[in-house]
Amino acid sequence: MTTPIRTVMSPGRYVQGKGAIDRLGEFVAQIGSAPVIVADDVVWGFAGEQVSASFATAGLRVERVEFGRFATAAAVDALVEKIRATKSDVIIGVGGGSTIDSAKAAGFLAGIRWVSVPTVASTDAPTSALSVIYTEEGEFVEYRFFPRNPDLVLIDTQIVANAPVEFLIAGIGDALATWLEARATATANATTMAGGLPTQTGTALAKLSWDVIWENALPALDAVRDNLVTPALEKLVEANTLLSGLGFESGGLAAAHAIHNGLTAAPQTHGLTHGQKVNIGSLTQLVLEGAPRTEVEDFIEFTTRVGLPTTLTEIGLGLDDEKELRAIATASTLPGETIHNMPFVVTADDVLDALKSIERLSRSVRVARGLPAPVRYVQKH
Repeated sequence: MTTPIRTVMSPGRYVQGKGAIDRLGEFVAQIGSAPVIVADDVVWGFAGEQVSASFATAGLRVERVEFGRFATAAAVDALVEKIRATKSDVIIGVGGGSTIDSAKAAGFLAGIRWVSVPTVASTDAPTSALSVIYTEEGEFVEYRFFPRNPDLVLIDTQIVANAPVEFLIAGIGDALATWLEARATATANATTMAGGLPTQTGTALAKLSWDVIWENALPALDAVRDNLVTPALEKLVEANTLLSGLGFESGGLAAAHAIHNGLTAAPQTHGLTHGQKVNIGSLTQLVLEGAPRTEVEDFIEFTTRVGLPTTLTEIGLGLDDEKELRAIATASTLPGETIHNMPFVVTADDVLDALKSIERLSRSVRVARGLPAPVRYVQKH
């Protein structure tokens, strides 16, 4: 029997600030001398010039590989081949969560070091020692775990402020789940994504992430709508990226992310961001817990004001979609899913009922608090 431990994992260095990308080469040069960069054409279009200039200043080559849409097994394997062909010793993922997850997974398989450079604060993936692998259609396949975190995570808050506000909204949805899930994991004394029991540190960072988001999210979103970097935005970016990243990994995941994974099985939800689906998972988890009504109502109001979905309607589903809802509930409760970190047994039937209940619940709260009625999401082709 393996001796139980408590453990915290974290990146080697975290760098954040306005104009931080201008110093990327300086920090990468401390890690390797033959870098390869993974970035899609859109990201390279607005970040490539600054990245290239910083590498030139540091005496590093600029070797860039294009990236598609999802972190698939095939995409990761192709990057491994590129690493070997270019004799690279560090891989840098520049872009969103899938780009960064692919770079991490490829770096691990190729036996080199890896760096995360998120250009949006849309997930807490950049700091972690794991990657989420999807199909070409965006359905969840598996988590891949690595023995270490990125050597460097660097995020330029001006680039975050220049991005569409929807990305930041998604990051809030992902990060709000961190405390709800860490709280449940700590109560159950279950295993975290870091491979040990929860630490006070991991759980406290998850709670700090929650507190910072509630205080700063709305003014930070307004700043990004005007492409401005303000103290509120700096605090929110740190909460979405660093605090939530450390909190989910060393604090633990539970029902919210398992329900997100289940939602990827419903074609109607394709095209939604990770954080949008996670928010539905968070609300469903609160229902499963029988959380105090005030907590549930405040969560619905706050996340609605942020711009996150709180009803099935807003993720393209309805109470009549029995087949899809049943598939979501079944996928959410598969053996090995993080929903089994909840401090009580959760069945597919429990998830199904909780999912269905959020429609009427959220609509009633929104009416009572003067919030707009939900608008149906239709998948864009």
